[in-house]
Amino acid sequence: MEIKFSGKPPDNIKIEEILKDANLQGLTVQKTGSDSAIIRYASESDAVNREAFKKISERSEGAKQMRVEFINSSISKELKKKSLWAMSWAVLGILLYISWAFRKVSMPVESWKYGIGAVIALIHDVLITVGVFSVLGHYKGIEIGVPFIAALLTILGFSVHDTIVVYDRTRENLLKGTSKEKFPEVVNRSLNETLIRSINTSLTVIITLLAIYIFGGESVRHFSLALLVGVTFGTYSSIFIASALLVTIYKYQIKH
Repeated sequence: MEIKFSGKPPDNIKIEEILKDANLQGLTVQKTGSDSAIIRYASESDAVNREAFKKISERSEGAKQMRVEFINSSISKELKKKSLWAMSWAVLGILLYISWAFRKVSMPVESWKYGIGAVIALIHDVLITVGVFSVLGHYKGIEIGVPFIAALLTILGFSVHDTIVVYDRTRENLLKGTSKEKFPEVVNRSLNETLIRSINTSLTVIITLLAIYIFGGESVRHFSLALLVGVTFGTYSSIFIASALLVTIYKYQIKH
């Protein structure tokens, strides 16, 4: 329940004291601005909601109920299912496109293996972001929702963008190079040629996200935090995971 107060809202402890007689389970209060607060508790009863708001309005004249949202297991399962489908389709689309885009450099590593390397790097970025928010959810009570899923999909796009830059330079060097230069050397040269560009691009995005996280409102804070984590590790994975996987695949092929 989000409540907007006519003046300065009571502090969190005061609001909890006001609602103490309502016997709300799992009660937490979070300020969302200079004149509003979000109250979370375990109940799906409209009567309980009305009683909770009545107690607050009696003690805080001019308080307005802005919205009431219910979160239960069925909604969580539906969100989880749709999120997994969205992520799966996005990853599959990226894999197929990279396989098609790099079809002209199928030697010494097949084009679809470029896609595999990019997808593994993406999974790394998403897992770390989910892991960070799992820890924050456990210790800070942060909940995930549609904005978090949107952030994950955005991370997929940004991370693969950095990876494609390195892969594309590798493709150019393979087409221009000679047979004397070994594949690991081509990948290493391509990585060095794009390293500064990748870091500079990521830094500009990180600075922007930091500004949104620090100065933005509560509604976009967790979204920007998810992007911060994903973009940071996405830059790392493009340099140290996606490119290294190409060399690992190449060496594996030689041995077998």
